[in-house]
Amino acid sequence: MKKLFRHTCLILLSLTTFAHAGDIGLHGFLQGNYSFDAARSNPDGGDFKLTEERVQLKLDAAKDPFHLFIKTDAFYDHLGRKADLELREGYIDYTASNWDMRIGRQILTWGLGDLIFINDFFPKDYEAFFSGRPLEYLKKGVDGIKLGAYPGFASFELVIIPFFEPNKFPDAKRFWMFDPMPPITDRDEKKPSVSLENTEVAFRVYRDIAGYDASLYYYRGFIRQPSAMPDNPMVPAKLTLFYPKLSVYGASLQGKALDGVLSLEAGYYDFWQDRDGSDPMIPNAQTRFLIGYQRQVWEDFTVGLQYYGEYMHDYSAYRKSLPSGFPQEKKLHDLISVRLTQFLMHQTLRLSWFSFLSLSDGDYLLNPEVKYNFSDHIWAAVGANIFGGGEQWSQFGQMDKNDNVYLQLRYEF
Repeated sequence: MKKLFRHTCLILLSLTTFAHAGDIGLHGFLQGNYSFDAARSNPDGGDFKLTEERVQLKLDAAKDPFHLFIKTDAFYDHLGRKADLELREGYIDYTASNWDMRIGRQILTWGLGDLIFINDFFPKDYEAFFSGRPLEYLKKGVDGIKLGAYPGFASFELVIIPFFEPNKFPDAKRFWMFDPMPPITDRDEKKPSVSLENTEVAFRVYRDIAGYDASLYYYRGFIRQPSAMPDNPMVPAKLTLFYPKLSVYGASLQGKALDGVLSLEAGYYDFWQDRDGSDPMIPNAQTRFLIGYQRQVWEDFTVGLQYYGEYMHDYSAYRKSLPSGFPQEKKLHDLISVRLTQFLMHQTLRLSWFSFLSLSDGDYLLNPEVKYNFSDHIWAAVGANIFGGGEQWSQFGQMDKNDNVYLQLRYEF
């Protein structure tokens, strides 16, 4: 409610600035999202991952040198039996000749990966993705300031985020998930407090080099997936979920190669609270890397391939510190992904396939989808999320009981 109040004040103040703007647009959509269990019922006994209707309104107004954008959703969740309001984006832009600034809630996307995020440090909603919402709902907005500078020899972006926003993971009532300590029900979450010390900072510099888009990245903040700290390592009675501090140093390169587009990306994840790897509750330092290739094989048919790896540093220290009975991660976790997209019927029909297959763990995610545009304003999509393989604690293996079929309906205006 505090964030909603802040955003509402920002919007009201912004509207006074744009009261006489000559360029104002109002658009949006009505949408239904429905996801049905295909493997077994939920932990709470229900047979749906998602049943909701929502309406989105987008206000776009410009009055040089300012630009206002507001995107908000009102929705009703039938499973939770509640209505809610979500401000997905709400910001003001100021644009000068060679620099700009954006203040407010904004959705940011950095890096080159297709559903693989190395240098995209910003929050995600994995529950939305795994339950079959449209892909745009995977990204969450952050409240902050983005500064851009474009002196000519390169472009620079600086993002400052005072309010920490974690990733959203599947709800334990609707999804079967692996829990290493299920008897411990007394759990508390400790998010980073709002302070100058805890303010997240992300920086990117990019430019063209010999026809290739090259970028360097830096991030200082916190990992968005919580770690669990027991009150007593021997006989735990309470768990505290916390977010370890993190710095990331990354780079990416993308350009034409072999009649397609080649993408290279890497990042070093420095969990500097435990650089020797002796604390099992804090992740060890990692090097993450990605090789991607995309090509149009024939007209309206595109193939995208990716190889992704996570290499854990100080692995021997990690093995020694791991408590007895806990699942042991591998030194190298790697996977491949395949995306196939075919358009038919004058591009009104889209057939798509996306899949992850872990080479190290043997688990997988399969996501086939069919989308049809009935008109310029109405479309529907039917797809499935199929999980399996690996161990009961692996990334997709723990989701084995959560197979679902989803339906998306949208009317845009």
